[in-house]
Amino acid sequence: MNLEELKPQVSQILSEVSLEREIKLKNLCQFLSDNVDYYNWVGFYFANHENKTLHLGPYVGAETDHTVIPFGKGICGQVAESNANFVVPDVSAQDNYIACSFTVKSEIVVPLFVNGQNIGQIDIDSHVIDPFTEADERFLEFVNQEVAKLF
Repeated sequence: MNLEELKPQVSQILSEVSLEREIKLKNLCQFLSDNVDYYNWVGFYFANHENKTLHLGPYVGAETDHTVIPFGKGICGQVAESNANFVVPDVSAQDNYIACSFTVKSEIVVPLFVNGQNIGQIDIDSHVIDPFTEADERFLEFVNQEVAKLF
């Protein structure tokens, strides 16, 4: 499976004019989950900069209790502060990790920028240890560039 081959479909999903933004994002999460074997939970968190919290947006995968995450807490909270990608090859080796499920073995979080401001992030959990490569980072950066056009 080549991530590059998925890019046109990502753009197509997000350009569907008859759908609301939330539906486009949910469809995107489903598409990514369906087409990348090791993307087992795919979702978006959006920042509330006044309260310094992240709020769960559309996602696909197991339900999560983590609907609000303070900046700095967990992988997502750290990305809200660092504005940098964060790849966790093995969540059990990470001190500041918020456990969502015992099935989650690794995680990648890539910030979402609109007009230079980090407004949120895409968060992906995997049931496999260390599946994420630089290709995943570049692909998810592309995904977020496309998502940013919705804002």
